[in-house]
Amino acid sequence: MDIWTIVLRTVFLYLLIIFIFRIMGKREVGELSLLDLVVFVMIGELAIVAIENPDKPFFITLLPIFILVAVQIFLSLISLRSQKFRDLVDGQPSILIDQGQINEKEMRKQRYNIDDLLVQLREKDIKNIADVEFAILEPSGKLSVFEKDIFKNTNEAFNVPLPLIKDGIVQEDQLKRIHKTNLWLRQELRKQGFRDIKKITYCSIDDDGNLFIDEKDEKK
Repeated sequence: MDIWTIVLRTVFLYLLIIFIFRIMGKREVGELSLLDLVVFVMIGELAIVAIENPDKPFFITLLPIFILVAVQIFLSLISLRSQKFRDLVDGQPSILIDQGQINEKEMRKQRYNIDDLLVQLREKDIKNIADVEFAILEPSGKLSVFEKDIFKNTNEAFNVPLPLIKDGIVQEDQLKRIHKTNLWLRQELRKQGFRDIKKITYCSIDDDGNLFIDEKDEKK
């Protein structure tokens, strides 16, 4: 009897976990947020406990899994609405190579040494740091690399759009990076008919000074 109980519990939990992962969103393993990763690991451990203890009521062993899913969905909703919460949990992208120069201060902050950087560059078939214009360490741990030779034979500037507004919040650090002020940004937005920054989902600026603006959908 215990064998069949274990078999049925295993099959049920297998299907349940697949369902849970589907409702938690589609992401590659390397792109999981810290919240997702913690929940996935804990759900796996709780599933093992549920399978290995057939003498305990099945619902009692499933209850912690349902609680975790509810907590994860709740925190995901907060994350969608709050950039500060996302930054706290997931962190922000870090520029490790900025306009061809290694940002040693940021590397120390991320506890990222030169060997780590070289390994990730080699994985992208880049042999020489001198060939890199920008290298950005994403919150997922992946390194996004922009090479110099992409624009070597053109007269265009190396164009990496900078986010100036995210979820209605002005990115002051990015404004400082381009030597602009909050007042300047508001004036530019007014010229294009945008008066309320809180209604803007995303705004970025490219090297030519062009603004890309995406306004929030109106709530029905």
